[in-house]
Amino acid sequence: MPALQDLPPEVFLDNLLPFLPVTDLQHLGATSKDFYKLTSDDLFWKRKIREDYNFPDSSTARNTGWKFIYKRLANPKVYVWGDHSQRRLALNPRDLPNNVYGGVPHPMRLRIPGARIVSLVAGGMSFHAIDALGKIYVWGVLNGLDWALNTDGFSEPAKIAQTPMRLDLSCAMRSISCARLYSAGLDSESNVWTFTSWGRPFRLVTPLLDKSSVDSTPVRVECGWSYTSILTGGGIVYVYWPRTGGMQQELHRLNDEMDRKGNLTKAKVSDEHTDVIPCHAWDLTTYEPHRLPPIPTNLPHLTRTALPPSQVDEETKLVQIAGLDNNLIGLTNKGHVLRYNKLSGEDSYESGHWEYLPYFSEVEKVAELPAFSNGPLELPSTLHVTHISAHFRTFVVYTSGPESVVLLKQIETEDFGAPGPALLGNAPLKPEVPLSLQYRSVISVVLGDYHYGALTSDGTLLSWGAFSKGALGLGDPVDIEPGQPGGFNTREERLAVMDARAHMPFTPPDVREPTAVRFDHMLKSKGRKKFVFAATAAGWHSGALVIDLEPDEEDEEDVKQTASSPPEPTHHTWQGPPIIPIAGAHFPFRIGLAGRGPRPGRGGVGRGHDQ
Repeated sequence: MPALQDLPPEVFLDNLLPFLPVTDLQHLGATSKDFYKLTSDDLFWKRKIREDYNFPDSSTARNTGWKFIYKRLANPKVYVWGDHSQRRLALNPRDLPNNVYGGVPHPMRLRIPGARIVSLVAGGMSFHAIDALGKIYVWGVLNGLDWALNTDGFSEPAKIAQTPMRLDLSCAMRSISCARLYSAGLDSESNVWTFTSWGRPFRLVTPLLDKSSVDSTPVRVECGWSYTSILTGGGIVYVYWPRTGGMQQELHRLNDEMDRKGNLTKAKVSDEHTDVIPCHAWDLTTYEPHRLPPIPTNLPHLTRTALPPSQVDEETKLVQIAGLDNNLIGLTNKGHVLRYNKLSGEDSYESGHWEYLPYFSEVEKVAELPAFSNGPLELPSTLHVTHISAHFRTFVVYTSGPESVVLLKQIETEDFGAPGPALLGNAPLKPEVPLSLQYRSVISVVLGDYHYGALTSDGTLLSWGAFSKGALGLGDPVDIEPGQPGGFNTREERLAVMDARAHMPFTPPDVREPTAVRFDHMLKSKGRKKFVFAATAAGWHSGALVIDLEPDEEDEEDVKQTASSPPEPTHHTWQGPPIIPIAGAHFPFRIGLAGRGPRPGRGGVGRGHDQ
């Protein structure tokens, strides 16, 4: 009779292990070397962390270490730093360091009681966080260019959330992406949501995205500076502009209707739940997003990608998108990198086109770059771009693994609007190659307006670029030796700032060399081991999710607090009450259990400093 260990590994990984509690997985792994190897499979733990914790694995190039992170996600910590205007850091003003910087120059912990945060996204002047149950927490302001009264509710985009506040949505969110003055996201049932205000989020309902096929099922939602892009499972891209054109007109009309209903729809915070924003969610059914043309059919065959023949033979399609100022970066399943321009509005997008970027895609072209042809770097044995990031005027492509390659490009606005080389005969775009980021196992790259960050597989966050009111997070410049990353140029500059009271007479120079960010600035015991598993940046601020490798008494208190919060989600947790559109503002009504029928579907940003 065959023994248990004679079963194929796939049977365990797909049909048995997913249903075992973590304690049983540990016991099974302790019985033999074979079972230990099986219960340590990285793909299994990657899937488990996504299902149990709502973890957004699509935003990282991590290939290993998923079991390590899973075991420590019971008590993740949120850190924020940089510009603190519009309360975008949500820190107690009494805890802020020297105000002469206009921001916080090192990471400071932000507590969100009862929430196990697994995703953190910086907006133009805000942060959005998603917890393990798919709930959204926000702080700062969506539109800091306008103003709101203290008596206004969160139906106003300019209403500031002074502290982390939970959005009272009936659905569970999978991902959030931020434009400059609004945000958008994807829920657990692949519905697209837009937040032009935190109090009146709307779901985009259209036959184009009805989830009846892979071509109509959204898999990614990414915001550029002022537009939102949607990628479907079939590789189709749709775009829309909430603040201009036809959608803006429709939103103005519907918001006016809701305003006439009085305080009922103003999303005012109640005295009983001061940390909750009541959401008057509704469905937008009268607007169709605009479909971009398909990618070119004559994309070259990429060599030395190490892809298996089965994947090489697949249809070439877009699998990732990343938005920036008036442009969209796309990545195919084969590793082709493309960009689409002319995305400033509904009246210009049709004149844009997909432009293939060979120097970001082909190993032969990358070999021609000075860093590899004449510089100190050896060409990697394989090159397959697996991830892209974009923000404002910068985009980055990178590969995964120990031989990870990071290619970065900064472009001025006029370059973005210009026709591509196919029309003008221009030289193709060529990337910069940050030497110290190559072969570092980079798993994520985040971009602010003028500061940048790279996260490595060992949990180290590196930052470089402009000081930006402390957005680099390298520490108080007066505590750093002059000439060192994050410090002033000279001792005289440092002394002048130490004596300053109202303004900063000198700003630290840009940091050229990516430098590790420390997370022990506010701790009594320095040098405690921290592991960063996610990072974010936008505007002039940054954030990170961190787990402690050396728990202390404070951490034990946090664990007790977290233990009293709701349990981890199950497959059924994601099924929120349905939303029914009605005339006018299309307010949602919750249906009782007897009235529920089958439902279709599956069961980052802009400049944020003062202007």
